[in-house]
Amino acid sequence: MGSIRRAGALALILGVLFAPAAAEASPVRVAALQAALQALRLYDGYVDGVEGPLTRRAIVSLQRRRGLAADGVFGPRTRRALGWRGRPGLGSRPMRFGNKGWDVAGLQYLLQRAGSGAGRADGLFGPLTEAAVKRAQAAAGITVDGVAGAQTLRALRGGDTGSGSTPTGSVPTGPVRFLRPVSGPMGDGFGVNRGDHLHSGIDFPVPEGTPVGAAGVGSVIFAGYNSGGYGNLVVVQHRLGYTSWYAHLSSIAVSSGQAVDGGTRIGYVGSTGNSTGPHLHFEVRRYDTPIDPAPLLLSTVAGRAMTPARRGPSGGCDEIGRVTRGSARRGDWIAVERLCAER
Repeated sequence: MGSIRRAGALALILGVLFAPAAAEASPVRVAALQAALQALRLYDGYVDGVEGPLTRRAIVSLQRRRGLAADGVFGPRTRRALGWRGRPGLGSRPMRFGNKGWDVAGLQYLLQRAGSGAGRADGLFGPLTEAAVKRAQAAAGITVDGVAGAQTLRALRGGDTGSGSTPTGSVPTGPVRFLRPVSGPMGDGFGVNRGDHLHSGIDFPVPEGTPVGAAGVGSVIFAGYNSGGYGNLVVVQHRLGYTSWYAHLSSIAVSSGQAVDGGTRIGYVGSTGNSTGPHLHFEVRRYDTPIDPAPLLLSTVAGRAMTPARRGPSGGCDEIGRVTRGSARRGDWIAVERLCAER
């Protein structure tokens, strides 16, 4: 009888802790956890909503840091150990600019999965997240106010059952294919061993100054110098959680927030960053996880149908190197928000 009472008490505690988060689909819950662990520098994987060995190892690290039983199980005490990053539950409040926490990270994952993503799930509701919410609201035909309430969450979930698949009817369906960003042969492919890492994209060894075209319809979520090795880099957000990356550019022809079509000129081939010579490093990610672009490439070359980019929201850095509120560059998730400091 005592064990039954203890089990009932535990169920009550779990119900209180996770309500209203109990409605969260499992991948959303895992993604919010990964975002929190990543911010605490305990998890260096991708926020993809898939609980694997890296996620469980990070949970153990958190438990050891907080003096908890290091069993790798994400229970109530472990969630409390995340502090503000572990609360409030998704759906417990309308989320708006300036909010932070577990629910914001879950929202960012849902936006990314729907193809409207801010680029990163970090639990901080900034300009990129606000812009992504507005894109999602416009696509769903609901009030476009940048505030993610119950109606916006319903549109993003679209009847999702937690399987991790894209909800039918919530976003465009069908395969995603990409134009070739430049004309020319492919060099090193995806997964080639580079000694200290595996190659995360495809190289096109073409002459410096070759125009680079966007591989598909989307919006620019990053356009600037990346100090992590990519050099001059453009990242385009597409639908269904895909992003395309164009690295080592000699110069960039677009800015964050611009809308692009397949073939829009986004820059020119160069050798900036960690590069041994002129080439385009082309990378495709889904939910921020690099995947092999080759099976997704069409035979059509984007560079043969160059069009100008359409100007979108803009912003920049203030006089002391902080990113202004209206700037899409505030979510500089690629260069670890050091773009202004390094300009």
